[in-house]
Amino acid sequence: MNGCLPNLYDSVENLDKTYIQSNQGKDILLKPNSSVGIPSVPFLLLNDVPTTEKTFYGCSTNSGHYGYVSDDPSARCPICQNLMLESLMYIAPPTVDGAAGAATRGFVKEMVTYMVMDDLVVKPMSTISSITLLLNKFNVKDVGVLREEVVDFGMEEAMKLLKASFESKAVLTSVFMSRIKVEK
Repeated sequence: MNGCLPNLYDSVENLDKTYIQSNQGKDILLKPNSSVGIPSVPFLLLNDVPTTEKTFYGCSTNSGHYGYVSDDPSARCPICQNLMLESLMYIAPPTVDGAAGAATRGFVKEMVTYMVMDDLVVKPMSTISSITLLLNKFNVKDVGVLREEVVDFGMEEAMKLLKASFESKAVLTSVFMSRIKVEK
């Protein structure tokens, strides 16, 4: 796989269990079950993803042709050829155990700070170790050249991050720093 999404998975897989909430396991992130039986993208199944309602229609003759469903009321029943005008109510399957609660409480312990690197490697950190690591990794000799950058993070940025994680080894830079002009 291109990009650095595997680094994110490896980070979760290698995260020591002492950093995970006691009622959570890594498998809910690494190997989630799809409620509709199709392959799923882990990390994206949480309940905070907005959904839209969809209306489905069945045969309008009430003749027992309930095996056929359409999302288009102008479709015709394949048995009697009547329009599929009968509005049907969709009942969602029960959520995967733990997924709904995890979305509101989180997966990691709150008192720990985590560092996400540009290549999506995630590690627990302390302030001193993170500063030392960054200065050494990027060979920074003059801390005066460093600057803090605050970014807004919403659904649009999440989608850009997901796309970049498949294409780039510098995800955060490509999404958040590409729009910032470099001062000389």
